[in-house]
Amino acid sequence: MQQALVIGASGGIGAAVAAELGRQGYAVTGLSRSMDGLDVTDEAKVQACLGRLEGPFATVIVATGALELGAYRPEKSLRSVDPEAFAAQFALNATGPLLVLKHALRLMPREGAVRFAALSARVGSIGDNHLGGWYAYRAAKAALNQLIHTAAIEVARSHPQAVVVSLHPGTVDTDLTRHHRGTHTAMPTNEAAVHLLAVLNNLTPAQSGGFFDWQGQAVPW
Repeated sequence: MQQALVIGASGGIGAAVAAELGRQGYAVTGLSRSMDGLDVTDEAKVQACLGRLEGPFATVIVATGALELGAYRPEKSLRSVDPEAFAAQFALNATGPLLVLKHALRLMPREGAVRFAALSARVGSIGDNHLGGWYAYRAAKAALNQLIHTAAIEVARSHPQAVVVSLHPGTVDTDLTRHHRGTHTAMPTNEAAVHLLAVLNNLTPAQSGGFFDWQGQAVPW
């Protein structure tokens, strides 16, 4: 039985992904800040939590992230830009998933298919940005996409069959989207999980480093 690791397994999408992986026959290990003290913004905690695992994990999914952090809300104008909000967004939404990959790499098999995905967001696309605003969150997700792309190049040297990608889950019915989705229809978390895993399982090593949406379409950088 193949093993899968889900980081952020107590969140809406993370919990649904973990459940769907279980239905697909994986032995699932789920970790989160609330249940296991895994704070992806703290490398010591990432190292400690992942250091206790043995693997190997054929699938690793990082489903952490937040749009609102403490008192910080998505900016509507330049007047609202706050460097502390940027630092918090980058720590959680960009550096955090990369730290997971850094310490999970030893748990991923060097031979055979192996898949690592971090949840990104379409608003991190520079080419698809037509509305402006949301400076810190957009920039952090754009940075995440670059970090994943860069890491995929390195991972391919030691894990030639690896797929390392950013995935946009679409508009999903979670706490993250509930106050900001406007008129967009939100899909249930279990439906989002099915789509995300189908996309991830259909990608090839030649597509590693890319940014894809829940329908399997490449998202512009």
